[in-house]
Amino acid sequence: MKVLPFKVPVSEETSFRVQVDRVNHFYDKFHHHQEVQITWIQKSYGSLLMGNAITTFEENDLLVIGANVPHSFQNDEFFYKKNKELLAKATSILFEKNAFGETFFNLPEMKNIKNFIKKADKGYRILGETKKEIIAQLKMIEEKNGTERFLILMEILNRLSISKEVELLSNLSFLGNPTSSESKKLEAVFQYMLDHHQRTIKLEEVAKVANLSISAFCRFFKLRTRKTFSQFVNEFRISAACNKLLLDDFSISEVCYDVGFTNLSNFNRQFKKITGYTPSQYIVKHEV
Repeated sequence: MKVLPFKVPVSEETSFRVQVDRVNHFYDKFHHHQEVQITWIQKSYGSLLMGNAITTFEENDLLVIGANVPHSFQNDEFFYKKNKELLAKATSILFEKNAFGETFFNLPEMKNIKNFIKKADKGYRILGETKKEIIAQLKMIEEKNGTERFLILMEILNRLSISKEVELLSNLSFLGNPTSSESKKLEAVFQYMLDHHQRTIKLEEVAKVANLSISAFCRFFKLRTRKTFSQFVNEFRISAACNKLLLDDFSISEVCYDVGFTNLSNFNRQFKKITGYTPSQYIVKHEV
């Protein structure tokens, strides 16, 4: 099970890419690319696995993912069915750190932006007025070309770099060199978890994916993620459950079994532990 090194296509006429996705569901394979990614989720919802972070994404989220950080946007299962009413739509900017020259971000004027890009390997969710301003600029950038498009990108990066309205998605810089053998092992384990999280996953299985003994795998996973594998899987399942609970199509017990739990009391316990709410409280909290 390999994690895909993803090559973002850029034309010879531009140094970065503006990408608009209008698809049935987002690209859901665990992958990484050299580009920093700024993504505005216009439509869609689901779970985001990024580095060691597991969170939900929803309509109007604005996210920043650092270069070479493995990630996967997992839409809810409804997006994989032939439902014409559901559409996953996002606008993204993708650029390499050296796309504007190896020394560009070393300029004194670029200090704040350089620091922001460096910290992006932990991932950001952008909030408040900053989000509103940048979404407005993303709407404009689609219509621009050449120097105008480049200047809007610089305005976006500058606004991000000075904003306090940011939420870190991960609690540590993750994985380092994506070509290292340890990173490849961990990425393969994550992809296996994504593919099989709706059933019980035994430690023997994931240890085999990582080509390690069970005891060696447990030490390795805890060292690299600061979580046990069972904690990690539970967090992903609860993330998926959060989206489903806000739909009218599922009861709490149906959500429990649909995301991979085999026991309702354990589901309720894990949900409260991870979110701070019971499933019922979570539903009430998010009612409009």
